[in-house]
Amino acid sequence: MPSFIRKSNRLKDYDYSQSGAYFITICTLNKQKILWEDNGWRPTNQEDLPPLSRIGMCVNDAIRNIPRFYPNVTIEKHSVLPNHLHMILVIWVDYKNLSRTVSVSTIIKQFKGYVSKTIGNKIFQKSFHDRIIRNDQEAQNIEAYIDANPMNWETDPELFGLL
Repeated sequence: MPSFIRKSNRLKDYDYSQSGAYFITICTLNKQKILWEDNGWRPTNQEDLPPLSRIGMCVNDAIRNIPRFYPNVTIEKHSVLPNHLHMILVIWVDYKNLSRTVSVSTIIKQFKGYVSKTIGNKIFQKSFHDRIIRNDQEAQNIEAYIDANPMNWETDPELFGLL
């Protein structure tokens, strides 16, 4: 039996399969910088990003394909950085067909499993960070954060507190 008990970062008593928008951050295992090509340059704007590595391209494609596997889910925005990724995941519950309801945890577990199987090994930390997006202003702030994060990911105080 492990000497520690992992604390859940999910909001107690919240139904993560209900309609809503969720800001998701997933870090690579040991925060390895494996998702961008390591060519030494640092971006100065959104158009100046280094190319994704082979693993980064797989991760990016997997994010884009989430709605293909979950028709009631959209990815409103995402960004793949050297050692983590961000996405805004939106679940739309079809109350006429509740059998298609899926939770954030299930989506992320399947996403990570697909990437690991495709690449041939595990690349993500066990958990992930989520934030329930509660209103339009918060959504706009998170979108701006995702857009700006590639330029400051190395000194991002939010990331160092995660996972």
